[in-house]
Amino acid sequence: MPFAHHYPFDPSYGYSLDGLRAVEPPPEPADFIAFWRARYDRAVALTSNPRLGLAAAADSRFRVQDLEYDSTDGFPIRGWLLTPCSGPPRCGFVLGHGYGGIDSPPLALPRDDCAYLVPCFRGLSRSRRPPISADPNWHVLHDIHLRDRYILGGCVDDIWTGVSALLVLFPRLAGHIGYLGISLGGGLGAMALAWDERIGRGHLNVPSFGHQPLRLVLPSTGSASAVQRFADTQPHVLETLAYYDAAVAARHIRQPMHVAAAAFDPAVAPPGQFAVYNAIAGDKRLFVLAAGHFDYANRAPQEQALLTQLGAFFAPL
Repeated sequence: MPFAHHYPFDPSYGYSLDGLRAVEPPPEPADFIAFWRARYDRAVALTSNPRLGLAAAADSRFRVQDLEYDSTDGFPIRGWLLTPCSGPPRCGFVLGHGYGGIDSPPLALPRDDCAYLVPCFRGLSRSRRPPISADPNWHVLHDIHLRDRYILGGCVDDIWTGVSALLVLFPRLAGHIGYLGISLGGGLGAMALAWDERIGRGHLNVPSFGHQPLRLVLPSTGSASAVQRFADTQPHVLETLAYYDAAVAARHIRQPMHVAAAAFDPAVAPPGQFAVYNAIAGDKRLFVLAAGHFDYANRAPQEQALLTQLGAFFAPL
């Protein structure tokens, strides 16, 4: 569906739906698996030590508490924990937010009988800490020249240690953990789920960081544009980005997955989003959004239809 817009480029990039469904992920580095498995092992060996604040009623469905837990590199991650007012949670989710940050936990959630751990990724929102910039254009470049210290790797650690924190708080939820991530949190989620068998099902909404070679050449707004400008003068960052490609990671996902990918998106190019979905080899569902990171007339009913579909997808969790 064409949209009137002010961008100096076409946010559909001339791709048809069939063309998007044909985008394959790029090749992976020879030591890609070893790199990520070692990183995962280090993160899950850490004691997450979750701390909760006083409960405050959010609405009729959930209690909301301030949350803090320990992640890698001595980083305290802050956010919220939502628990059902109806009784003990029957399953649990970790939620991954977008690059716009997050000021309060979302309440449009697929199930009312679950606990939701909502972390603010390191350097962003409640987890701000100098010298990391909270501006997405700079955050995405933090330590990009160092493969082992690139900020995106730390953010993936924050997901894994978040799962650990959730299981400390609710040990009975082992085997009943899901993941919901959007944009930044969608791309990070692909990198996290590829190695974490504690997460049984996942949903990625307009996932970022898919197919880094395309992401570096397709005109975009936001963090992708910042990386493009930096790579123009520092081409060696391509070596780092090869390890932080959500589509390459998605090849290794084995859990049932649900992906909402947009056909029109000025911030996260659709070919990269679909590369993530296309790379998943196993049980997967696709929900095609008319647009992402863009307001349009049919957005609210489409988001409601997506939420309904997610309720059914996560029912077996």
